[in-house]
Amino acid sequence: MQVFRGFRHPGIAPACALTIGNFDGVHRGHQAMLALLTTEARHRKLPSCVLTFEPHPRDYFAALTKKPELAPARVGTLRDKLTELAACGVDQTVVLPFDARLAGQTPDEFVDRVLVHGLGARYVLVGDDFRFGAKRAGDYAMLDAAGDARGFDVARMQSYEVHQTRVSSSAVREALGKGDMARAQALLGRPYSISGHVVHGRKLGRTLGFPTLNMRFKHWKPAANGIFAVLVHGLVDRPIQGVANLGVRPSLDANDVNAGRVLLETHCLEWPAELAGEGAYGKIVRVELLLKLHDELRYTSLEALKAGIAKDGDDARAFFASTHRQTTRDRIQSGA
Repeated sequence: MQVFRGFRHPGIAPACALTIGNFDGVHRGHQAMLALLTTEARHRKLPSCVLTFEPHPRDYFAALTKKPELAPARVGTLRDKLTELAACGVDQTVVLPFDARLAGQTPDEFVDRVLVHGLGARYVLVGDDFRFGAKRAGDYAMLDAAGDARGFDVARMQSYEVHQTRVSSSAVREALGKGDMARAQALLGRPYSISGHVVHGRKLGRTLGFPTLNMRFKHWKPAANGIFAVLVHGLVDRPIQGVANLGVRPSLDANDVNAGRVLLETHCLEWPAELAGEGAYGKIVRVELLLKLHDELRYTSLEALKAGIAKDGDDARAFFASTHRQTTRDRIQSGA
């Protein structure tokens, strides 16, 4: 999949079948829409294209009005979004900066400048709640009329439901906020995961006997937070069991290397021998958050922190052992 920041690039397709949205989490509803998009694109002999925005429009307006509570919790990073869009077979994604200029465009200006002249849209697929243009003044009827006037087809996809519940990014955020990882997995169609580069941290965990993989979550408001049993992919050729802290580490002082940043810190329950001590730095890994153990805790001393990490590790081991036993029982009952 080709990725473009903006649409003024020589390599961008001159015409496309397009869908538009934030696609936070790329959940099962998004996946159904992208399947329809790629089918329509193939029939029309056009590349499929996703137009998405960074920052999220609600992030932009939250900052503009100085009301951070208006910003939505973020399900995934831009890296994770692009990875999932590529897995859905999208040919190109255009990441458009959401700024004052874009926010101020009227619906007609958005159609002309972005859809027609910017992206060469020949087919546009949107969700049933799609709005566009300044003050969200544009709706499906307006887009459909614009398509008739400017020569592109417009289609609308109705909500996607799982067990009579509408699948949406808001529903995924709610599940993650409650620590209901099984519910989040059902909505996403896969275990919830975060990927990124392993970066250097304060190395406090190492001094306590619990070395960690540090990954930055590049948004200040993650949808999930707390302590989790996890599987780490990408370190070696097999998944590694671990326990992870996603959040701001309330037991650390404000002067640590990653102060003020959301960090995913993962302790591998068994460190891969082939990596040696420093072999993980710079690697891109994916961490699946499978079970929430508890919220972040503030420990009053390093000894208390050490004891807390040890207990979290024991709880994660117990979870993986019970999962293994259940898998074995299921195989025996199925005759596998």
